[in-house]
Amino acid sequence: MTALLELKQKIKDLYGEYDTWIIPALKFLLALAVFLGINAKLGFLGKLDNIFVVLILSVICAILPVNAMTVIGCVLIIGHCYAVGIEVAAFALLLLVLLMILFLRFTSKDNLALILGPTAFSLQIPAAVPMGSGLLRGPSCAVPACCGVILYFFMDVVQEKSSVLQGKETEATQKLQLLLDGLMKNQEMWLYVLSFLVVLMLVCLISSCSFDYSWRAANATGAIAYIVIMILGSMFLEVHINIARVIVGTVGAVLIGLVIEFFVLGIDYSRSETTQFEDDEYVYYVKAVPKSVVTQSEKRIKKISSEKTADTEEGSEKPEGTLERSASEPEFDFEKQLEESLKDL
Repeated sequence: MTALLELKQKIKDLYGEYDTWIIPALKFLLALAVFLGINAKLGFLGKLDNIFVVLILSVICAILPVNAMTVIGCVLIIGHCYAVGIEVAAFALLLLVLLMILFLRFTSKDNLALILGPTAFSLQIPAAVPMGSGLLRGPSCAVPACCGVILYFFMDVVQEKSSVLQGKETEATQKLQLLLDGLMKNQEMWLYVLSFLVVLMLVCLISSCSFDYSWRAANATGAIAYIVIMILGSMFLEVHINIARVIVGTVGAVLIGLVIEFFVLGIDYSRSETTQFEDDEYVYYVKAVPKSVVTQSEKRIKKISSEKTADTEEGSEKPEGTLERSASEPEFDFEKQLEESLKDL
């Protein structure tokens, strides 16, 4: 454990020293993962499904705020939908505008949950989004997280129905009705929306409590609730869910939650203290839990000189006013001399 704490402190020191370079690099990698995921899911427009275009867009996102990543990702989705059909692009534009109005109405600081939703589904760890959002953010983060679920399943519908949507014999109204039914009647999508909402609220509620190991309890409770909801949903809603994949993905989400707890919270409950004090109006009950910090001892190098002091040459002149004391001559003891003088008196 001490080695992990030392590693955490080194990472924090490194981040504090090079944050101006680390933050753009992290945003670049996140944008690269998001854009590659969109191209892998859709990829109908060849000009956008190009690694050089993705790299350029990722570099732009590394410079701009995170909100720009959301806008560029939405533009990529609309562009690929336009390659399928202009009706599909219009439906995608209307859906994205409605989603943005919905979650921007509640919060504009949780765009990361919307971006990470489709990426987490592509990595088979969708539970990491509600669990991580519940630990780091608040209940308002449930809106963009659920919007990310809807966005992922919209791309899934376009991918599955692409052959019908690209057909010239299919009318525009039929295409729009097909997309609308693919979302509104998609019980799997609504099951994930329900699980995201319940898990995020549970994790946020439990992690904000003051008992020991509340974050770990919230992490475990969210994982159990997610698995139970998915199993019950597959039984009663007749939705085909791969339970083994759900369990493996939930275990991965739990590990991510533990990593978040270690780096963000990092406190030592074994040294917690509870105190009580009062003033004229209130009685205060305070619980203090120290952080797990390992102080790194700084290495000091002491130089030892090997040069010897040269002896004074015979007959050499000494500076005037210089007094020399023999090594055998005792030092003057003022208290002893004072006592002897008093005895004489």
